[in-house]
Amino acid sequence: MRLCRQAGLLGMAAAVLVAASAGCSATSTVDSQGGAAEICTSPGVSADQITLGFVYPDSGPGSDALSSTRAGVDARLGLANEQGGIHGRRIVYDWRDDATSLTQNVQVVTSLVHDESVFGLLTASVTMGDSMAALSADGVPVVGLAAESSWSNYLNMFSFVYADSPEVVAQYVATSGAVRAGIVITGDAPSTLQLAARYTSALASVGIASESVPFNPAVDSATQTARRLAASGVNALVGLSSLDDLATIMQAAHTTGMEIAASVALSGYDQRLLAAKGKQLAGVSFPVAFRPFESGGPAIDRYRQAMNAFAPQAGGPDQQLAMFAYIYTDMFLRGLELAGSCPTRQGFINALRGVTDYDAGGLISPVSLRDNMGKPSPCSAIVQINPAGDAFDVVRQRVCADGTSS
Repeated sequence: MRLCRQAGLLGMAAAVLVAASAGCSATSTVDSQGGAAEICTSPGVSADQITLGFVYPDSGPGSDALSSTRAGVDARLGLANEQGGIHGRRIVYDWRDDATSLTQNVQVVTSLVHDESVFGLLTASVTMGDSMAALSADGVPVVGLAAESSWSNYLNMFSFVYADSPEVVAQYVATSGAVRAGIVITGDAPSTLQLAARYTSALASVGIASESVPFNPAVDSATQTARRLAASGVNALVGLSSLDDLATIMQAAHTTGMEIAASVALSGYDQRLLAAKGKQLAGVSFPVAFRPFESGGPAIDRYRQAMNAFAPQAGGPDQQLAMFAYIYTDMFLRGLELAGSCPTRQGFINALRGVTDYDAGGLISPVSLRDNMGKPSPCSAIVQINPAGDAFDVVRQRVCADGTSS
């Protein structure tokens, strides 16, 4: 164990130790009985537990949206440890707050990997960008939220979904009777404008014209925006904006009598949203990358039971990002299981990258982790806030980019 800690602290000098890039391998010694006993010297691995690191924004911009992710980690690890752990070892974690800061992310990732010598990382961060190259060079396995495009450049970094598919959303909007869509955007960041261009192209591919709708509630009138959209024939909205901005425009649309055949937001599938803005967002649909909570079934039952038992602080299990973190954690556990009784970092990476049918125990459609890097989800379920604004309804079990649906 000490050998791995020293190798991690040496940083660049770790290149001298070839095994360090694989996370320190197993060695053999002679036990008291005179036989060969395997000793696991990988970072974070002891006789009875494996220690992971978890990085997410507990403070700073976006921290509220990602706050439920830690509950998802707690729930899945709690369930695994209740069932005996992985190869007889409990799985535990140390966590750090990156405060949605690239600089602080580098600091906390370095702390976990080099000072705490964790085996690998779970992440629910949107500011991993400046840490990725070093994690790859050190051969540290990472599973989590692939919020940055560079995530897909590294074989040591895993996710089950890299992006929502504009083509899936376009297919859903097309089947809803839309003829022209307004793409609502907040701000003019290059990434936002690039995403809007992708949705424009996807909508055009199914015969729907569209226009971008920049909206700043501090200077723009929602009523005037809704009237302008109605006058140009827009009868569908795609929200690449904040949910607050979309709710403001939706309210103005209803007040002015604007007909809306379809409205879609990319995130927000969460019971807390219903309590806060359910009535304002009634009729808004959301693509979902996992089996919707409302669909039920054994996999959803297991998730809910784990959340209630091991993460009661979450205030209810039906939260999109808690589910994402639960699945990320399940992926990591799958990698540990496949890496064997004395796991190494490189053995983990090789084993998990070789999985071609990962389905999170029935929570997602099977995905190949061998070749899904950087690819949007080919299919999604679609849920919609009901007219009363107090529940989600499953309106499509499956909509795919190729036009098939159920």
